[in-house]
Amino acid sequence: MRATATGTSSRRGRAGNSAGCGLPRMGMTTEFAHDMLAALSQAPHRISPKYFYDAEGSRLFDRICELPEYYPTRTELQILERHGAEMAALAGPGAEIVEFGAGSLRKVRLLLDAFEAPARYVPIDISGEHLRDAAAILRREYPGLEVQPVVADYTEGLQLPASGGGKRVGFFPGSTIGNFTPDEAQAFLGSAAELLRGGALLLGVDLVKDPQVLHAAYNDAEGVTGLFNLNLLARANRELGTNFQLRQFAHYAFYNAPLQRIEMHLVSRARQAVALAGEHFVLEEGETLHTENSYKFTMTGVRALAQRAGFRPGPVWTDADGLFGVHWLHAPSRSEP
Repeated sequence: MRATATGTSSRRGRAGNSAGCGLPRMGMTTEFAHDMLAALSQAPHRISPKYFYDAEGSRLFDRICELPEYYPTRTELQILERHGAEMAALAGPGAEIVEFGAGSLRKVRLLLDAFEAPARYVPIDISGEHLRDAAAILRREYPGLEVQPVVADYTEGLQLPASGGGKRVGFFPGSTIGNFTPDEAQAFLGSAAELLRGGALLLGVDLVKDPQVLHAAYNDAEGVTGLFNLNLLARANRELGTNFQLRQFAHYAFYNAPLQRIEMHLVSRARQAVALAGEHFVLEEGETLHTENSYKFTMTGVRALAQRAGFRPGPVWTDADGLFGVHWLHAPSRSEP
């Protein structure tokens, strides 16, 4: 999970809500209605996890980040705290940090504090309101830092402000990359390599591990992840006027080992009808709405993916248990051989 990304992907890498502990805030109501209609009209039923993140979904995800079973957020924070100086040495003085999906600011603060005189912070997010709030906070806390937000979907064609001269370092934490399909992940990284030429990308990834650890992270004892998943339907009821009966759905998350991904679904407990925009759809007992994928990675898999996208893999930092990794991916300039 929980990851997310804007565009066609999500959050928890679960990776995390950029607006919360690591994923993106999404969504116009018209786009939500269009995508929900498509999800109900087609089989199998699936919808982008970007719609998890209304105000209630973001609040629930913040709770998830504090759960004992949910290791990604605290583990990545520990890696950034312990190895920030090494990352700063690679970035050099006067670097510019470009964050794909403006987050809660907790993680990027660790980089801003570690880097030597960072020249600029460029957060990219589709939510203009969230960006304005984040920029205002950082300008107060770092008065010498230029903060230049960019309102955009970073999975689409993207243009950044002209570089100020320092190395441009991208930041994509939370294993949000895991919410992309493999093809989408390579496409995103290819675009990032072009944007960051001469610089690098700091990429946080959730690693393949004991399936029981993964299962617990998405099926916590308190049931918060289940509430988070069901809130997508509650949001549809609030914003789109649907009539989903939340008690008629069950949270279901499992690790698909052959595909190396967590899948999250909402399972219909009984045959039921759902109304949306004047249309009616029948969900049979046992049918599911597929709400999220969260791919897990091996070290060699990440490096191979990065190379195909045009990066040169560099150092990688991980925790003692090998749960999570942060990769330094160099983006060669056009003049480099």
